[in-house]
Amino acid sequence: MTRKKIFISSVQSEFAEERQMLYDYLTTDVLFGIYFEPFIFENVPALNASPASVFLSEVENCDIYLGVFGALYGFEDTEGISPTEREFDAATNNNKVRLVYIKHSEQREPKEELLIKKAENAIVRKGFTTREELRTAVYASLVNYLLENEYIRTTPFDATLHPEATVADLNEDKIRDFTDEAHRRRRFPFDRNTDITKVLTHLDLIKGDRVTNAALLLFADRPQRYFISSTVKCAHFHGLTVSKPIPSYQIYKGTVFEVIASAVDFVLSKINLYTGDRSKSPQVDIIYELPIRAVTEAIVNAVAHRDYTSNDSVQVMLFPDRLEILNSGKLPWGLTINDLLTAHKSIPANPLMAEAMYLNGTIEQMGTGTEDIINLCTQMGLKQPEFKQDSGFKVVLYRKIPTDQATVYDANFESIVEKYIDNDVHRSILVLIDRQPKISAKKIAESIGMSQRGVQNNIEALKKKGILKREGTPKGGFWDIKFKR
Repeated sequence: MTRKKIFISSVQSEFAEERQMLYDYLTTDVLFGIYFEPFIFENVPALNASPASVFLSEVENCDIYLGVFGALYGFEDTEGISPTEREFDAATNNNKVRLVYIKHSEQREPKEELLIKKAENAIVRKGFTTREELRTAVYASLVNYLLENEYIRTTPFDATLHPEATVADLNEDKIRDFTDEAHRRRRFPFDRNTDITKVLTHLDLIKGDRVTNAALLLFADRPQRYFISSTVKCAHFHGLTVSKPIPSYQIYKGTVFEVIASAVDFVLSKINLYTGDRSKSPQVDIIYELPIRAVTEAIVNAVAHRDYTSNDSVQVMLFPDRLEILNSGKLPWGLTINDLLTAHKSIPANPLMAEAMYLNGTIEQMGTGTEDIINLCTQMGLKQPEFKQDSGFKVVLYRKIPTDQATVYDANFESIVEKYIDNDVHRSILVLIDRQPKISAKKIAESIGMSQRGVQNNIEALKKKGILKREGTPKGGFWDIKFKR
């Protein structure tokens, strides 16, 4: 961010040490050095310009005027006005933030008394006696400035008011649809006909006409306009590591509800689906290889608990043996990985957003998500999911590869393909076949998004090169990759 310029104004001869102290303090302090750039005339090089013009130009270009007044009025120009008063008037006329500190004195020059009264009539000023008191007063004022302008915050990210957005930036239909669902699912006290301002106020999502970050993520037409990384990136890999080719890659945008739904659909469209028969019931059972609720819960947790100040998006990566969901968040203080294995207290990183997601049913129950993921997967006979915390937070759901399609995986196969095959389509086909030797051309076509005829043509090309060979009967056979070791 661009640092805010602070113009330090005073009678130089009276406050030489205080001016240098403030300059050094603001430039070396760990916090203030990030946000502020102070100016004192003593550091200006020789210029072919009058001091008065330099002063006034710097005041016009500053963000904050910091005045230190004492006993002396200072040098007077031809109109009987000192540079200090000129600077204060310029800051006033240019609508700058003005911070004034007055040193206690038994006796002041008359014009200095008048200048102090002028300042007192316009703004709240702070008194001081020692340089330490001045530094403490400046510290308090600048921290308050950072808080008021939300450069630093003491509230959660989602509860912070956005500096620009208003209620007009929210989609009324989305709010009404949410209210209708929350009323039906959780007995939310309002229905879709309730005034949206009343709904948003009840959810602590607005203050006057201003809206919180949570309101934008939940109900804006385009949340990514305000938070560019609030997307979910989904990728499907045929190998066991993140490597090319990537047969399917999508970036989903929209509200938190919309990106969750899109990411869940992406996973369900790529994993195996089993259907039952009507021997016991006219209703045919449809079972995915990973529990839908576990997949949904893992993606919901990533979106709800991520760090939205990070430039990293939520990532959903599907491999032949597992599903990984990563987000930039961290476990809150007091929670450990072991705590996630059982019911635990809910400490959402974005509490306003989590409450709204609970009300409309996106979050089933606070504090039980990770335990539910474990139970749902183990009940299906899957390996227990894992939760990992390093630079971000990762959930791993393990898949079960059908025994009639599984082979011993050669960990070096992808690197072999990369080395010897320069055609991306051929690489994709070979990696798929390496994992599932009995896979059909139709299934390959569905996996890589190509027509079945196109896949057949590429298979024929690989067969002519002696890389692929079909073994066994046409229907019950399998593929053999010749350069595989």
